[in-house]
Amino acid sequence: MAGPGSPGAPCAPAAVWKRHIVRQLRHRDRTQKALFLELVPAYNHLLEKAELLAKFSEKLKLEPDDVASTQNQDSRGEFSGPVSDQVSSPASLKVKWQEEEQRLQLVCGEMAYQVVKKSAALDTLQSQLEERQGRLEALQACVVRLQEARAQQSRQLEERQAENAAQREAYQALLEQAAHQEAALRRLQEEARDLLERLVQRKARAAAECNLRNERRERANQARVSQELKRAAKRTVSISEIPNTLEDGTRDKTVPLAPGDTPEFLESETCEKWKRPFSFKKRRGHSVGGAPEHRYQSIPVCVSAQIPTQAQDVLDAHLSEVNAVCFGPNSSLLATGGADRLIHLWNVVGGRLEANQTLEGAGGSITSMDFDPSGSQVLAGTYNQAAQLWKVGETQSKETLSGHKDKVTAAKFKLTRHQAVTGSRDRTVKEWDLGRAYCSRTINVLSYCNDVVCGDHIIISGHNDQKIRFWDSRGPHCIQVIPVQGRVTSLSLSHDQLHLLSCSRDNTLKVIDLRINNIRQVFRADGFKCSSDWTKAVFSPDRSYALAGSSDGALYIWDVDTGKLESSLQGPHCAAVNAVAWCFSGNHVVSVDQGRKVVLWH
Repeated sequence: MAGPGSPGAPCAPAAVWKRHIVRQLRHRDRTQKALFLELVPAYNHLLEKAELLAKFSEKLKLEPDDVASTQNQDSRGEFSGPVSDQVSSPASLKVKWQEEEQRLQLVCGEMAYQVVKKSAALDTLQSQLEERQGRLEALQACVVRLQEARAQQSRQLEERQAENAAQREAYQALLEQAAHQEAALRRLQEEARDLLERLVQRKARAAAECNLRNERRERANQARVSQELKRAAKRTVSISEIPNTLEDGTRDKTVPLAPGDTPEFLESETCEKWKRPFSFKKRRGHSVGGAPEHRYQSIPVCVSAQIPTQAQDVLDAHLSEVNAVCFGPNSSLLATGGADRLIHLWNVVGGRLEANQTLEGAGGSITSMDFDPSGSQVLAGTYNQAAQLWKVGETQSKETLSGHKDKVTAAKFKLTRHQAVTGSRDRTVKEWDLGRAYCSRTINVLSYCNDVVCGDHIIISGHNDQKIRFWDSRGPHCIQVIPVQGRVTSLSLSHDQLHLLSCSRDNTLKVIDLRINNIRQVFRADGFKCSSDWTKAVFSPDRSYALAGSSDGALYIWDVDTGKLESSLQGPHCAAVNAVAWCFSGNHVVSVDQGRKVVLWH
C-alpha cells in the first residue's frame, strides 16, 4: 500500500475503511467457524456410535431354531444357575442396546436439528455477506464518484482563487485610482474655495465701489437739491407748491408763509421735509438700552406689489416635507427649510431658482426661518428644542441657542443688532443676545406658541389657546390680549408696523389695526382651508394684499382695503401648502408644500 507521501495518498481514507470491513469479516468467520468445529466432531462421534450399535444389533440377532432349542433346554431344567445367567445376559444387553439406540437416535435427531439450524444460520450469514459485499461495491462506486466530485471542486476552487486574485488586483487598482481622484477632488475643492474667496472679495470690492458711487451720487443730489432750495428760498413762493408726503401716506397741510419768517428758517424747514423721501430709515423707537448705531438699516420696500399670475419654476427642493420659506432683504436670495434637516439657499435669476448653498448641521426638522435685515445671517427654529444661527457663505451652524424644553416653532431677528426672539411649544418666548449666545429674557406665555413677530419695542405671539398676546420688551408683563376664533398658526407684521395679519385654524385670515388694537378685516374664501398648525400667511410688501396657501394646494390673495378675494392660483402643488413668502421688491412669490415642492410665482 502506498505511503502518505505517494501519489495515491488521496485514496488513504478509502483504504482505511476497506481494511476495517475485512477485519470485521475475518472476525465473523472465526466466530462461526469455531461453532462448526465443535459440531463436526460431535457429528462424527455420533456416526461412529451408530455404526457400533449396528454391529451389536447384528450379533444379537439369533436364528429361530437356536432360540427354540434354548427354550427346550430351559424347560428340562438340566442347566445350572450360571448357565441361566449366560442365557439372560443377551436379552438384557439387547434391552440396554435398544435404550442406547433410542438415546442415540434422539441425540442424532438433535444433532441433525442443530445441523439444519446451523446451515440456515450459515445461509443467512452468507446472504448478509453478499449484501455487505454489494454495499461495499456501492460504497466503492460512491467513493469513486465523490473523488471525481472532489477533483472537480478542487479545479473550481483553483479557478475561483485565480478569479479572486484577479479581482483583488483590480480592486487595488480601483483603490489607487479612487485615492488619486480624491486627491484631485481636494485640489479642485481648494481651487474652488480660493476662487470663491476671490469672487467674494471682488464682489465686496465691487459693492464697496458701488456704495461709494451711490454715496457720491447721493451727496451730489443733496447738494443739488440744497442749491435749488436756496435759489427757491430767495423767491417769494407759497409752501403749498411743494408736495410733502409723510411716511404714513398722509399729506401735510398747506401752511402759508408768514411775513415774519426769514429765508434761513424757510430753507431749514423745507430742507428737512425734502430729505424725508430720500432716507431709508423709518422713524421708529429704539429698544431698551439700544442706540441708533446698533440698529439695522431699514429695508427699502416696493411702493406697489404685483399680484402673481403664473408659476415660473417648480422644483423638488427637499427630500421630504418643506416647512418654511423666506426671502433675503435683496429679494434675489431665497431660503427653504424642511423636515430633512437642511436649509437650501437659492438665487432668483431670470424667473428661475438656481441652487446657491446648503446649510447643514440642524439638529431636527426646520420649523421657521428668518434673514437678518443685513441678509448675512439665517436664524432657524428646529425640532431639537433649539434655534440655530448660520452665516451666509458657511455651511455649518455658527451658534446654537439652547434653553427651550420643547420644539422651537418660531425664530425671528429683532430690529436691534445681535438680538433675536424664539417661541416654543414649552409655553415660553425667549429673547437672545446673539453676540454671546445668551438668553437675556424668558417670557411665560401660558400656551403653545406657534409664531412670533417683533416691532420696535414690542413682541407679538400667536398661541394655541386662540389668543394673540403683546409683550413690551421693556417690561415683564403682557400689555394686550386679542382673542380670535381658532388656533393661531402664523403672524405677519406690515413694514409700517401699523397692521398685523394672523392666520388661524378656523380657515380665516384677520387684519388687526395696531393703532386701535382691534380686528379690522376678516378674510374667507370657498375652498380655502388652513391645513396645519404651522401654515404661514404674509402681507405683500406694500400691505395691499394678504397671501396664504390652502390644503388643496391653491394660493389665495385678498385685497386688504376692500376685503375681497383678489385671486386664486391653482398650480403645481399636489399637497397642502405649508408656507408662502413675498419678496421685498414685490415681483415674486414663493410657496412650499408637504410634497417637497418649491414653486416660484410671477
